[in-house]
Amino acid sequence: MDLLNTLVDKGLRRELPTREEALAVLATSDDDLLDVVAAAGKVRRQWFGRRVKLNYLVNLKSGLCPEDCSYCSQRLGSKAGILKYTWLKPDEASKAAAAGVAGGAKRVCLVASGRGPTDRDVDRVSKTIEAIKEQNEGVEVCACLGLLSDGQADRLREAGADAYNHNLNTSEETYGAITTTHTYADRVETVQQAQAAGLSACSGLIAGMGESDKDLVDVVFALRDLDPDSVPVNFLIPFEGTPLAKEWNLTPQRCLRILAMVRFVCPDVEVRLAGGREVHLRSMQPLALHLVNSIFLGDYLTSEGQAGQADLDMIADAGFEVEGAGTTTLPRHRADALTGGGCGSQASAPEQAGGCGSHEASGGGGCGSHGGGACGPCGGHAAVAGGEESAPVTETVGAPAAPAGGPARTDLVAVRRRGAGTDLAPNA
Repeated sequence: MDLLNTLVDKGLRRELPTREEALAVLATSDDDLLDVVAAAGKVRRQWFGRRVKLNYLVNLKSGLCPEDCSYCSQRLGSKAGILKYTWLKPDEASKAAAAGVAGGAKRVCLVASGRGPTDRDVDRVSKTIEAIKEQNEGVEVCACLGLLSDGQADRLREAGADAYNHNLNTSEETYGAITTTHTYADRVETVQQAQAAGLSACSGLIAGMGESDKDLVDVVFALRDLDPDSVPVNFLIPFEGTPLAKEWNLTPQRCLRILAMVRFVCPDVEVRLAGGREVHLRSMQPLALHLVNSIFLGDYLTSEGQAGQADLDMIADAGFEVEGAGTTTLPRHRADALTGGGCGSQASAPEQAGGCGSHEASGGGGCGSHGGGACGPCGGHAAVAGGEESAPVTETVGAPAAPAGGPARTDLVAVRRRGAGTDLAPNA
């Protein structure tokens, strides 16, 4: 296929495809799907070999967000049966992070619900970053706290943060239909603040919210213009109790085409398969590894992922290997650009990857995996009953309610019941 040959040649040269070419990838037929995956796989291997970076989410504060992001299980007015608790203490967060690191995670993503952090919240997260780095040598830490105020990105960088995540989620044209309590421009500004502070920027999207092919291409091209080091791709998990609960628009084949399009537009960027992969890709997850070079290990923010060992087995069975702590993720030309201000990992061979960028959230929390939405405001300053310093407070919830006018779906993701905020160990 001439289109695919052209896209491979451009990807190997780091040349941006046209919008028409990106749209054409999304319009390919199922008969051509394996050809599309194989073509994008050549670009992935050029810049990242057969390595897969593992990321692990720690939900520092869950639920009770004042923002109204339609995809998010933690949104204002959400009826989703999620765990709700206030800030984890640094030692609790560090213990949760250690479970992911023990499972092979190279990066820990610290996420908190809310519009954005107060200065006190930044102090709290800074202590958490210090605790995690003290107990886990060489681990990367990415923060996802929502919209940043002046100086907060610099303070996180000084505390040892390597990266900051804030997703664009969808196109500027349709953003107002998804969220009304902040703007698309607010999100762009936060990503730029993180970059200006020397943090590795992580920003991605959520597919499956009813958007058009044009919307998907628009947001990916906008991300390319922002030039983050990592682009998490989330697939909407329509949580019961949220406005998008009935938006079941994705097939495994469409998910793969979306991932291929992102890889062609962002050939040398860490593309992360984030929230919703288990729900929408299902048994075709291993094919996605030929397109992405990064995934989340185990659970997300407010939804369960597949077992951590199943992730590791899938990577090995597909012929890939887990990226080690001593290997730089991004290609040398991108890793060198971060020198003095990004991830703090050594550069490797030019054809290898090294750098930073990863993460996302679940259930509409933040950070590139969402189990419902990713990196909604994802910040943290709303307190819950019991005071900001109280221990995690959990709510025991039943199964998701049946949608109005029909029986309960059997393909809904399980609400997260492991890890921080529960009496059960994290799934790693």
